[in-house]
Amino acid sequence: MSKHNGNCTTCVRSGNCQLQNLCIDFSLDTDLYERYHDPEKKLEWKEGYPLIRDNDKCIKCMRCIQICDKVQTMHIWDTIGTGKHTRVGTFDGRSIHHTDCTLCGQCITHCPVGALRARDDTDRVIDAISDPDIITVFQIAPAIRTAWGKPFGLDEKTATVNRLAGCLKQMGADYVFDTSFTADLTIMEEANEFLVRLQKGDLEKYPMFTSCCPGWIRFIKKQFPTLVPQLSSAKSPQQMFGAVMKTYFAEKIGVDPEKIFTVSIMPCVAKKAECDMNSMKGATGKNDVDVVLTTREVTRILKKEHIPADRVKDAPFDKLMAEYSGAGVIFGTTGGVMEAALRTAYFKVMGENPPADLFKEVNGFEGHGKYPWTEKEFELKGTKLKIAVVNSLGHARAVCDAILREEVKYDFVEVMACPGGCSGGGGQPINTEDEERAFTRGLYLHELDKEMPLRFSHENKDVQKLYEDYLKEPLSEKSEELLHVKHTLEFTD
Repeated sequence: MSKHNGNCTTCVRSGNCQLQNLCIDFSLDTDLYERYHDPEKKLEWKEGYPLIRDNDKCIKCMRCIQICDKVQTMHIWDTIGTGKHTRVGTFDGRSIHHTDCTLCGQCITHCPVGALRARDDTDRVIDAISDPDIITVFQIAPAIRTAWGKPFGLDEKTATVNRLAGCLKQMGADYVFDTSFTADLTIMEEANEFLVRLQKGDLEKYPMFTSCCPGWIRFIKKQFPTLVPQLSSAKSPQQMFGAVMKTYFAEKIGVDPEKIFTVSIMPCVAKKAECDMNSMKGATGKNDVDVVLTTREVTRILKKEHIPADRVKDAPFDKLMAEYSGAGVIFGTTGGVMEAALRTAYFKVMGENPPADLFKEVNGFEGHGKYPWTEKEFELKGTKLKIAVVNSLGHARAVCDAILREEVKYDFVEVMACPGGCSGGGGQPINTEDEERAFTRGLYLHELDKEMPLRFSHENKDVQKLYEDYLKEPLSEKSEELLHVKHTLEFTD
């Protein structure tokens, strides 16, 4: 406490802070900081950056260094100085935006206090909802449904995604959708792209990599630029949603796209940077996705607006894009994108659906055999496919190194930056019990998939209608314009 300021009432971690809990347990005086604190040089920070460090709250536990070094292998954080002047900062004292930070947010979820946090964008959303001239459109990522209700004392089965939709409607949202819809749309584009690139021979040397995870995109651009051309050109479901909202949806409801304000609720900090990338802006040069809120920010915004989440009833998603499949739901966990893509690729090649659970062994939960990632072989009409699924950036580095050394050969690789995938994302609720919940959350998403009547992305009728009315077909000229991107080596582009 002598190193930590006591501004608990205004801290985002108040009520969910390990240090605060220990002070209560041991009846510590709250003025220790004032009595013993030795003022240090203020850490300069880039204003508006999605990840924020406040060294006045840092207790030098070094957890951010450990998770970044040993699990994510990015080495962004380091100790500076010696003795009582030791503090934590960026490696070599570089400005954070000049580092290779991927914004995975694992340092935030492993910080026991509020020294690391995500930028708070809740006020921007409240302002948009309060403006009668703005139409607010929300999307809820699949992994949110496993975690958003915990701060309200709701378990996964009670904290349904439709209850959250009800909360957002009560708060004043005009439209609410599930990002699982555009996860299905992503699969339509990505699965077809994979088959085309496979047939053309583009994957003979290196595999095609998934492109849904912005932390992974930032990682590969800085760490393995040679492999950037192997990324799928398909945008993430978040960005496909924004693009479709401000074109097709705006046209259908007869509204000027300039009046639509899109809000994503994501388990991810890197999504805050993804929506600001130059390549993710619409035809007008403005963002397709205006604001990204993390799961933690949803808790704060509902509390700010006094929404009684435990008493709100479920609300249906709005029309035009209400339907989604189990394949879209499992996007929120490691292996889910691969499994969903293989289901649709099988249908495309074989002309019939596979058993829905045929590819369930591609999950990245176990770290099978020789390598700390999952690898499997399948056969489609005489063509053998070898795929790999990996989660966490340390393991992503290992698989990329193995590919470049030609130690392994794959056709398709799914990568998620966070341990366990999006369900363990850097924007998820922080557990003061030091318990990792990413994999149990992921298993719950698979349970939901099994319970759903619709389990194949290509059978989503709302997606089919979107193609019929607007996009024509996967990889069409219109699809390429709205749903695909040319990857460069810049974080901003």
